[in-house]
Amino acid sequence: MSGILGTALSGLMAFQRALDTTSNNIANVNTEGYSRQRVDISSNQSFFSEGHFFGQGVNVAAVSRSYDSFVTSQLAASTSAFGESNTLATMTARLDSAVSSEASNLAPALKSFFNSVHGVAGDPTSVAARQSMAVETESLSAQFNQMATKFENLHKESNRVMEGTVDDINLYAQNLAEVNGKISLEASRNRGNETPNELLDMRDNLINKIAEKVSVTTLQQENGTVDVFIGKGQSLVLGKSAAKLSLEDSSLMPGRKEITLGGQNITKSVSGGELAGAVKFRDQILAPAQQQLGLVATGLAVQFNALHSTGFDLNGDPGSNLFSFGTPAMDIPINAKTGSVGSISATYDAASIGQLAASDYELSYDGSQFSLKRLSDNSVTTYAGAPPSTISGPGFSITTDANVTANDSFLIRPTYNAAEKFSAVINDPDKIAAAGTVGSTGEPNPGDNTVALALADLENKTALSGGKTTISGAYSQLSKQIGVQTHSAKVGNSAQEALLNQATLERESLAGVNLDEEAANLIKYQQSYQAAAQVVSIANSIFDTLIGALRR
Repeated sequence: MSGILGTALSGLMAFQRALDTTSNNIANVNTEGYSRQRVDISSNQSFFSEGHFFGQGVNVAAVSRSYDSFVTSQLAASTSAFGESNTLATMTARLDSAVSSEASNLAPALKSFFNSVHGVAGDPTSVAARQSMAVETESLSAQFNQMATKFENLHKESNRVMEGTVDDINLYAQNLAEVNGKISLEASRNRGNETPNELLDMRDNLINKIAEKVSVTTLQQENGTVDVFIGKGQSLVLGKSAAKLSLEDSSLMPGRKEITLGGQNITKSVSGGELAGAVKFRDQILAPAQQQLGLVATGLAVQFNALHSTGFDLNGDPGSNLFSFGTPAMDIPINAKTGSVGSISATYDAASIGQLAASDYELSYDGSQFSLKRLSDNSVTTYAGAPPSTISGPGFSITTDANVTANDSFLIRPTYNAAEKFSAVINDPDKIAAAGTVGSTGEPNPGDNTVALALADLENKTALSGGKTTISGAYSQLSKQIGVQTHSAKVGNSAQEALLNQATLERESLAGVNLDEEAANLIKYQQSYQAAAQVVSIANSIFDTLIGALRR
């Protein structure tokens, strides 16, 4: 009789655990990262008696979770890809808005400025025309400054996104290391096939949260802990230890943040996630746009200054610069030899301004010759000579002092800050140098419009980008470039969102809680429990009958 009772009781216990697990699934239907659990029931070993094997009920072999490593890794990869594309698309759209909005669009300001120059060329004696040109010169300067400020604000925003993302990664990494420690502790208790399902769900959910911020690769250990790597194999989490990401100010470019891990700069190796999206926007979209805007400002100012300085104003005085926009060299040493005190200076060259690219440059000296590298495409031009030396570069000339020594390198930024520093120098209409000549005794020649005509002709002169584009065309290239990048980022983001949704659905179909299925399981296990309880009742009745018979 004990066999009947024992078998029934084993069923009661097993079905009780199944009901507990089903109830737990239902309770966690909306819990982020929860994986559906199930009770694995197996038969107890039968015993041999009177020539036959008799069963001895059931036992709970394990409580396992629905899990597939491939589906989980695909979800993490899709999460990283979407995090990057979404950040890139969002920030690129803001840049596009800054360039194309009516309030900040530079194209109308350029057109109005050139119209005012044509007005002076048409009637150089007109005070109204000269006043209009002076006003439009100031307005154009303000527009350049406003656009540069918007670009700089976007640069600061990208830094803020990077800072917030790095903080999140460090928090998740620390939490994952703590969960790894708990998993390791449970594994040390050696419970056979039993696994700490909730801890494993927490582990996978934290990995997915890190993947949202930066692309990761993982390595699972035998005890269930996971090591996490980012970049080109740099370890973020190793067992119970977590490294810490940080942002450091660039020693070369003011305001630029570099990502470091363990003192190593990993900015260029970071991929995927919101962090890579912010870096990609800053370096591949925003920085080139700032350079192109600076090229427009530089091309305009250098050409106008060169021509305006050849003319004469209404007072018969020689013309001067119409615009100010700084100098091309920042004299920043990149890799100066120990003890070197060498320096450089640079000035813009109107004769070669058409060769200037929207790029930074690196000047280096190897002890026998100078090399000028254009950083946008890494093309190099070499110049023979030794310090001190003057080098005629593309759109600017460089002068090195005698203290420059072998292995010294310097950063030159001829276009990056030009729009920010752009300003009008002349605001007095009488100082506009429209005339090309003065009288024999130096008296003014107010009716002479020679220089004014040459200034007006700059509107259609293809003097930039190797003689391929005008000043307005250079800005149009910027606007079109950003428009194409915005559209591309939007399309890419939509594609990555679709892939993420697909990966999420695959994970949910595998590990998500289906309430209809759980309701069916409740009924099944309830009926099984009631049947087992009925067996217990019958076994008890039979046992009572047997005891009563023995008492007679």
